[in-house]
Amino acid sequence: MKYMILTYASQQDYDGMAGKDTDKPAWAAEDFAAMGSFMEKFNNDLIESGELVETRGLAAPVLTRRLGSKDGASVVTDGPYAETQEVLAGYWIVECESFDRATEIAARLGDTPAPEFVRATAYADIRPVIEGRGEILD
Repeated sequence: MKYMILTYASQQDYDGMAGKDTDKPAWAAEDFAAMGSFMEKFNNDLIESGELVETRGLAAPVLTRRLGSKDGASVVTDGPYAETQEVLAGYWIVECESFDRATEIAARLGDTPAPEFVRATAYADIRPVIEGRGEILD
């Protein structure tokens, strides 16, 4: 079974990682490097176990476009969005034996080096990936 592990961040988080002060301190260069090293090892461990299907980080919310409609017309809005504090920051698709195993994998993300104020609010979602419309409600 395939599972998607999703992580979230805000524009403020991206700014902090880029070394910019917001209402929270900027990340130190060594904090950012430690996070990068952790993620590289995390990904390599999943490659070695044969469980990694794909992983990607996403660009900052300021580089996002949202498509919607208003009064029957298409509307394109550039990010970030005042109504959205957190956005998808990255994901992993893993193929493993069970939801419990996918949860074990995602739980390791709790060890990601980061400033404590970031770690205190970090979370990940795990969702099964469906292969066809018949699985939507399973």
